[in-house]
Formats: sequence, structure tokens, C-alpha cells
Amino acid sequence: MSDIALSSVGYALDVTLTVLFALAAIMNLAAPDALRRVYRRWDYPRGFYYVTGLLQCLTALFLALPQTRIWGGILGALVLFATTVTLLNHRQYLYAVPTILMIIALVPAMA
Repeated sequence: MSDIALSSVGYALDVTLTVLFALAAIMNLAAPDALRRVYRRWDYPRGFYYVTGLLQCLTALFLALPQTRIWGGILGALVLFATTVTLLNHRQYLYAVPTILMIIALVPAMA
């Protein structure tokens, strides 16, 4: 592939991941009842969805700026790794697949 094609793929992945992290942050910060029940059922501390939302918000912010994109990728990988481990631990195998794919997509997005 040419350099232009690779950079446009990386840019598209970066924008997509930024939007996905921003949407996830909004969802966690809004904390609808269904989400609160899931966190409670999985024995997370009260208000932990706010911590998750803030980390996702920081990830989206870092990914959006070229100067901090590498830090966004690192933070995003950590958030997604923890999410994947949590989902696998609670036998939510199908839900873990998108998080694994997002971890893989972070690599070219950081370039």
C-alpha cells in the first residue's frame, strides 16, 4: 500500500476510535439505570462508571490531538484491556469481541 493510503486508513481509524471513546464516555457519564445495574451486579464501587467515563473522555481527547495521540492509544489500550478482562471474567464473550478489535485498531491509529 502507498503511504497516502496507509495514512488515510490511520486517520479514519483515529477519527472512528475518537468518536467511539467519546460516545462511551457520554454513556458512562450519563449513567442510565441499566448501566448502573450492570456495574452494581458486577460488584464495582458506587460511581465507578464516572471513573470509566472520565478515562474514556481523556482517551478521546488524547486521540483527537496529533501531539497526544500516542498517549491516547496507550490509555485506550489500558481501558479496553480492562474492559475485555471484565467481560471475559463475566462470561460475556460476544461483547468482548468488539473491544479486542478496538485494541487491534489502536495500533495503526497511533501512527
